[in-house]
This record gives sequence, structure tokens and C-alpha cells, in this order.
Amino acid sequence: MNDNRAEAAALDNHKLCVVAKEIAADGVVSLVLADPDGGELPEWAPGAHLDLVLGDNLIRQYSLCGDVTDRTHLRVAVLREPESRGGSKSVHDDVAVGDLIAVKGPRNSFPLVDASSYLFVAGGIGITPLMPMIAEVDGRGTEWALLYGGRTASGMAFADPLSQQYSDRVQVRPQDEFGLLDLDAALDALAPGAAVYCCGPEPLLASIEEKCRSRNDIELHLERFAPKVIDGPAEGFEVVLDRSGTTVAVSADESVLDALLRDGVEVDFSCREGTCGTCEQSVLDGIPDHRDSVLDDDEQAAYDCMMVCVSRSCTPRLVLDL
Repeated sequence: MNDNRAEAAALDNHKLCVVAKEIAADGVVSLVLADPDGGELPEWAPGAHLDLVLGDNLIRQYSLCGDVTDRTHLRVAVLREPESRGGSKSVHDDVAVGDLIAVKGPRNSFPLVDASSYLFVAGGIGITPLMPMIAEVDGRGTEWALLYGGRTASGMAFADPLSQQYSDRVQVRPQDEFGLLDLDAALDALAPGAAVYCCGPEPLLASIEEKCRSRNDIELHLERFAPKVIDGPAEGFEVVLDRSGTTVAVSADESVLDALLRDGVEVDFSCREGTCGTCEQSVLDGIPDHRDSVLDDDEQAAYDCMMVCVSRSCTPRLVLDL
């Protein structure tokens, strides 16, 4: 199990105060949160996200995009989604300065690894988890570059301050002016040992995944804001809880998480889409059918953990460490 994901959440439904709400770009607002009593906030590392509890059964994850050394404030930026399930609409329309919002975390399923050089590739709001990474890497004096795309310049949050601060290391490429990002050129310029960090819409992630398959000398890291589309029929199976000896039947039309909750088993969860890592459980026996966007290929191939909100089973029986 990945230690970065497994670390205990520092805040659990602790209420923070919205001390600033600003427009970061067309359709994007930035929230700055602080302890209402002036208390110190937990440490976090680049790539971490924060859960905002926006209402009953409305919990959303947003990447932290502020200064990791600032222990008094946490900052997130939220894109208004046209087909919002309630989260972004609530942040844009309902949240105001002075409000108290319950939060969970920070948690990190997108940690920054050590590398000889870095290429950061952002699509739209995908810039948010990359900003603290860029600050960290730049502070080390390590070679890096940012390729930042979006539909229009006006919708690309933090593009101007990034360009002003880092100058020629940053390429801002709105699609209506430059077309699609030139991933081939950016990848061809990388030396062996480089790490590539990419966050953005699925077409961008799928494209860079495909292009990196022929580069065994670089390491690709992705973060998805939406679940991968998994084709194929689902079948029922059994989940055995090793600690209690209880067996839970999971039908073809429900998730492992829903089956566990139905039978009164307490499990941490948040996104229900396999993108945040909150519901990760250890697998003791059986072969999970991974349908999440958190575990990398090596982690999935180990078959020793799974995200119970979306992943299923390739075997008739799974044993979990529950």
C-alpha cells in the first residue's frame, strides 16, 4: 500500500474559515482557508488535495495550490463544471468569505518523486496540483519546464503569475491561439531520468500516456479529476472480511463500497469515482479488477490493495483486511 495515500488524515471534519474568495480565471474561483481560531494547519506536500464537505453526502476533493511552507492558510481553486454534480456549483454560488467549511485531509495520491529533471504538463484546472511541485523543484535548483494548455487564455488560472515568476521555463499555449499542445516536442527534449507530471482532461492524459509508452527512460505520473471509462460487464462476487470473518455479497449492479455500507461496515470514502484514494483497502487474497485512477501499473499488478468505490473482482472471492 502506498504510504503517501495511507497516511492518516490530519483534519477530520475540522471547520476552516473562508478568508478569501477570488476570481482566478473565467469560470475558476480560488478559496483561501484558515483556522477560525488562528491555529496552525497541518503540513502537506506537493500533490496533496483537501476534501471540502459542502453538504450532506456532498464531499469534493480539490488540489492544494498554495505555499507548502504557509502553516496558516490552505488554498484551492475550483472550476465551474457545466454538468456539476453539486460541488463546483456550491463553491461558486454558495460559499462566501466568512463561511465555515468542514474539511478532511490533506491527503496525497500524487506525490512528487525525486528526478534529475521534470516536465510538467497541465490542461486547464489541472495546473493546480502542479504549482506547489514547480515551486518545490525550482527551489531545489533542478531543471524543469511547464507546458500549460487550455481552451482560451482567459480561462487559464494562474497563467500570468507563473509566466512572470518563471519566465522562459513556462510555455502557456491556449488552444484557440496555438492548437493542441505539442507533446512530441516537449517529450523529445527530455533527457533520460526525467519525470513527467501531467494533470488535466482525459484526452490530454490518454495522449501523453500513449506517447510515453516508447520512452522507457522517463517516468510518467498522472492525476485524473474524472474517472476512467471502463468497458465490460460486471458480475457478482463475494468479499470476505478477514478480521471479522464476515462475508458480504456484492451484486453486479453495486460497488464493493455500497455493499459494505449496506451491511453496516464502516469504511472511509469520499469521491466514489476512484480518483481520490480515500477508500483504499488491503487485499489479502483474490485478484481485484482495478477500475480506479489512483494506482499506477506496478501498484495494480501487485494485487495487494484496491479502491472499493469502483474496483471489482476478477475472482469469485476477495479477502480484504477489514
